[in-house]
Amino acid sequence: MTSQVSSPADSSAESSANGSTEKAGSDVGAVGSVVGEQRNPAAVKDVRRLDRVIIRFAGDSGDGMQLTGDRFTSETASFGNDLSTLPNFPAEIRAPAGTLPGVSSFQLHFADHDILTPGDAPNVLVAMNPAALKANIADVPRGAEIIVNTDEFTKRAMQKVGYAANPLEDGSLDGYSMHPVPLTTLTVEALKDFALSRKEAERSKNMFALGLLSWMYHRPTEGTEKFLATKFAKKPEIAAANLAAFRAGWNFGETTEDFAVSYEVAPASAAFPTGTYRNISGNLALSYGLIAAGQQADLPLYLGSYPITPASDILHELSRHKNFGVRTFQAEDEIAGIGAALGAAFGGSLAVTTTSGPGVALKSETIGLAVSMELPLLVIDIQRGGPSTGLPTKTEQADLLQAMFGRNGEAPVPIVAPCTPADCFDAAIEAARIALAYRTPVFLLSDGYLANGSEPWRIPEVDELPDLRVRFAQGPNHTLDDGTEVFWPYKRDPQTLARPWAIPGTPGLEHRIGGIEKQDGTGNISYDPANHDLMVRTRQAKIDGIDVPDLEVDEPSGAANTLVLGWGSTYGPITAAVRRLRAAGQPIAQAHLRHLNPFPRNLGEVLRRYDRVVIPEMNLGQLATLIRAKYLVDAHSYNQVNGMPFKAEQLATALKEAIDG
Repeated sequence: MTSQVSSPADSSAESSANGSTEKAGSDVGAVGSVVGEQRNPAAVKDVRRLDRVIIRFAGDSGDGMQLTGDRFTSETASFGNDLSTLPNFPAEIRAPAGTLPGVSSFQLHFADHDILTPGDAPNVLVAMNPAALKANIADVPRGAEIIVNTDEFTKRAMQKVGYAANPLEDGSLDGYSMHPVPLTTLTVEALKDFALSRKEAERSKNMFALGLLSWMYHRPTEGTEKFLATKFAKKPEIAAANLAAFRAGWNFGETTEDFAVSYEVAPASAAFPTGTYRNISGNLALSYGLIAAGQQADLPLYLGSYPITPASDILHELSRHKNFGVRTFQAEDEIAGIGAALGAAFGGSLAVTTTSGPGVALKSETIGLAVSMELPLLVIDIQRGGPSTGLPTKTEQADLLQAMFGRNGEAPVPIVAPCTPADCFDAAIEAARIALAYRTPVFLLSDGYLANGSEPWRIPEVDELPDLRVRFAQGPNHTLDDGTEVFWPYKRDPQTLARPWAIPGTPGLEHRIGGIEKQDGTGNISYDPANHDLMVRTRQAKIDGIDVPDLEVDEPSGAANTLVLGWGSTYGPITAAVRRLRAAGQPIAQAHLRHLNPFPRNLGEVLRRYDRVVIPEMNLGQLATLIRAKYLVDAHSYNQVNGMPFKAEQLATALKEAIDG
């Protein structure tokens, strides 16, 4: 979905580090105040205006909660709200139905102003069964609305998750605004005229719920109707049934007495610079960034990959874009995937391999080979909970030290990390710039939270993208003492220390390639100790000399003694927490690293300006370890490794303690 936005920024809002705006403290806390109320003559129901809402859909992994959330998100994006999402699903392909480990959920935070996180706690929970209710009720604040599918609250289903009594009847939910709805029964009744079995009809109950929520929050419906027609184009009966269920849910909300109020959340037109926007997930943005990099470099894009959660979507997406010169190879394993990619780099392609943490371990030898061969290669690591198989569908940012040091010998590799789903596009282009300019493999560290989450993205104009074109070696580049002109494959650019990139088959440019140490300049095999020392130091100097922007610090007060330093996907929760503290009168500075190797040249000077440096990470302190070692700064770690992103309230509390400490 795309939408046009053309309005100035809200001058009364608080500016963030990246220039966006958000009403102070609005990323955490309650749903927002009712700013207006009017009568709807057609439905004779109240319509209340809110500034933001957090909705969580929850049910079995087979109940279609991800699809439901995705459709609600798409319509919300087309309406013009700012938004942030958090899909959360079990690792099992088909988890046991009705069990707590099998619960799948999708949380969406949307607002009439700039927001940064999916929200700490849902204002509305849609629970499709007892397991979904029990797994999520602890996150729901008192007074929030809960819509439950009463048809699923059978004795057996409740016993399966440990309910001794029916929670809908025992008073345990009296503090909430309850809406008991027989979703299954209503869906089956709405589809009684279709030639479907009861089981087939029941599968559309997620569309009934989507229709109901679409009515509650005045979401557009045209996009969902077109989506259903397209998705089930080869099964028109199923398409019609899902559409009927969706419309029945809408009509139920409009006619039932249980829902006396609907809500409006105005578009966030003041939050966005002028442009054309669409909703985008991190993996999709990353895929588009890779395609754009290939186009800007005027090189074919080659992906050698092995499917692994949560990186597989990049392989799926890139395979659809052969018209842009993209070639994808699904290899038999991780080692073959990166081997093919490195071969493509040797052949003159912009080469990429995608994986997650366990796959990085398998690829490490070939990454070291790429360091030795000094060829451009993008290694995309969509981090997940580890070690080993760990938590495949949960998020973590614990691969930093693996990316930094996880190879034998001295094998330095640049590291780039996006901070939001939309930022994955720019991070992919930046990683390609470094790889091509400096002839080196580059790590891009995203994670499951960014990969699966989504937000509005301004589609850039082509002339806004950098020129990434490179010059391949065309002929001799060195003159011997006797005047003979020869090609030296390791003769370096004096500015970047990059070696020439020679396409195989170019006459006169034949040269040795491989993992054995090369002689400086000539590229001949060398076991000379002094030459090895020189090559090791030269490869390190090449990485140390990469041109990266200085670190920008967000400190509007100029009086802060505490700096919160982050990297990767912690940007949203950290920024929301910082805004909350500033709204309460607490001075605090914020900085966020995109380049983790090399660090920005001014990082040491920035760190020395503050009495306290706090580094929140979804690991046990990996960046903090690097900061302490390199800059001798007593950085304080705040860590979480539970597979979920930080909550803004949680970080605000921790940062307040650091300020007061």
